[in-house]
Amino acid sequence: MATGPAANRAPLPVTSAPTRGSKMAAAAAAMVERLRYLLLLLLWLHGTDTFYVPGVAPINFHWNDPVEIKAVKLTSSRTQLPYEYYSLPFCQPIEITYKAENLGEVLRGDRIVNTPFQVFMNVEKKCEVLCNLPNKPVTLTVDQSKLMAERIREDYYVHLIADNLPVATRLEFYSNREEEEKKKEKDVQFEHGYRLGFLDGNKFYLHNHLSFILYYHREDVEENQEPTYRVVRFEVIPQSIKLEDLKADEKGMCTLPEATGSAPQEIDPTKENQLLFTYSVHWEESDIKWASRWDTYLTMSDVQIHWFSIINSVVVVFFLSGILSMIIIRTLRKDIANYNKEDDIEDTMEESGWKLVHGDVFRPPQYPMILSSLLGSGIQLFCMILIVIFVAMLGMLSPSSRGALMTTACFLFMFMGVFGGFFAGRLYRTLKGHRWKKGAFCTATLYPGVVFGICFVLNCFIWGKHSSGAVPFPTMVALLCMWFGISLPLVYLGYYFGFRKQPYDNPVRTNQIPRQIPEQRWYMNKFVGILMAGILPFGAMFIELFFIFSAIWENQFYYLFGFLFLVFIILVVSCSQISIVMVYFQLCAEDYRWWWRTFLVSGGSAFYVLIYAVFYFVNKLDIVEFIPSLLYFGYTALMVLSFWLLTGTIGFYAAYMFVRKIYAAVKID
Repeated sequence: MATGPAANRAPLPVTSAPTRGSKMAAAAAAMVERLRYLLLLLLWLHGTDTFYVPGVAPINFHWNDPVEIKAVKLTSSRTQLPYEYYSLPFCQPIEITYKAENLGEVLRGDRIVNTPFQVFMNVEKKCEVLCNLPNKPVTLTVDQSKLMAERIREDYYVHLIADNLPVATRLEFYSNREEEEKKKEKDVQFEHGYRLGFLDGNKFYLHNHLSFILYYHREDVEENQEPTYRVVRFEVIPQSIKLEDLKADEKGMCTLPEATGSAPQEIDPTKENQLLFTYSVHWEESDIKWASRWDTYLTMSDVQIHWFSIINSVVVVFFLSGILSMIIIRTLRKDIANYNKEDDIEDTMEESGWKLVHGDVFRPPQYPMILSSLLGSGIQLFCMILIVIFVAMLGMLSPSSRGALMTTACFLFMFMGVFGGFFAGRLYRTLKGHRWKKGAFCTATLYPGVVFGICFVLNCFIWGKHSSGAVPFPTMVALLCMWFGISLPLVYLGYYFGFRKQPYDNPVRTNQIPRQIPEQRWYMNKFVGILMAGILPFGAMFIELFFIFSAIWENQFYYLFGFLFLVFIILVVSCSQISIVMVYFQLCAEDYRWWWRTFLVSGGSAFYVLIYAVFYFVNKLDIVEFIPSLLYFGYTALMVLSFWLLTGTIGFYAAYMFVRKIYAAVKID
């Protein structure tokens, strides 16, 4: 951090002050050097952005080997409620087998199950009926038809996987080019899964025919060996074809009609509907290697804007941080030089300034146990997020390992309780606390209890909708066992050692009688401070927040963890800088009640995150029902609370170190 070395130099007596020109030259050289390292870091991130460590070993297929097609779930950005694949009347295999999900998959609502699709490596299929009785169409009851039409109206997508690759629908369109260029080239994008159906007027149409396009890469083998193949892409073209247009024979083979003369398969929710589920398989050879097969899925949006926005945020934040550092260090040097003049002590004491509150600045605040508990949870979050982002940046939590990111985050939060307890215990003793057992229990239960309570209430509503997103009761019991069996003992262990450790050394003594606080100006109000302090950190992470929200609420892949790690570092720097500036202004106004205020004000960017979440809900999502809206704002409240704890903790410890430094640098009589 830019203030660290400068703050360490500030207390030294100035024997021969350098000229203003040399200062400016040194500052400019430091800024150029910082930007050079920044550009090198961005280039490195660009190189590691496409680096991919596979989550599983590759599977080699020979000709005619079965390639299993599995279903994951049904999702919709309009309802935010995932459902199991067989919650709708699709064709079922003879025996339904569910994959054993990890914790992250269960929390995401994934229910991976086998399907009756028969796909074999490099074997084409023109058209085949999916269900066992080709001459007897599938009959949907009135209730099933009504449910199917409701899911089509809610814009649900079906998610399938082949060899752990998710299915994608190819979208081709012309960009805003000149007419001549339009004829030459189309832009291609992919969307995850395929639409269950479509709505035309007041009629519902189901995509009952799936044309699978699988791409394989031929591996290099010896001359006498049988060639091996690996699946590198999985696409689907969904079609709606009326029952009468699908001519099926006794063997289950069917004939697809011409595109111009076919009618779509309508689903009438008021009566029974008869239809056929059919599919075709087409194989194509590809030059894409297995290690790069996820690149197609991870480049579904234009990252050029992302690049420019991130670089812009980095440059602006570093320049602002440098300016703030130079201003506050220059002011502090002047203050400390004035305060340390032996012959002007009386004149100095008559002036207003931060030295006048030296006898009260380390006075313990109200509710020290709650403050230390919240800061302990903030440390727990900080350690968890730092490790998760760093490991994900190295590619170890790739999208191929479904649920690995959430599982790792849950377990890391539990095990980081030892660090949260240690910092909370040491701070609690510094604030003259004595009931360490109660403090440890408060640290281990306050924030996790709020999270568990909100999630339990939301889970009850999800249960009522019979969604796969509802956490099963055994999983909830397992989470409670992890909380009370892992996190709670570790918090107690860390709290015990933190409370036994020597408290933080305060450089000045605290007076017996509190000093009277003068009337404060309007801009020293807490809410004004929150608004002022939250702008810079929020500006640093604004673009990244959009991609994170898109990944959470619109079922997109998030993979730019290199960018996220850089943004996280910028967030830490900006929160620390703003917190130091705000606490300096507060102490100069002779208000020594900085403990709680710094914690609240440093988390001011969480307020802007809340405002952005409301904006995103209104402008980006098409949610109109009560329960999806409740889920959105419930989970958003948890995100805002966690972000407030994280940024508040970062700002608090930066301000605490700053306050100890400046009061250790002046002579106190």
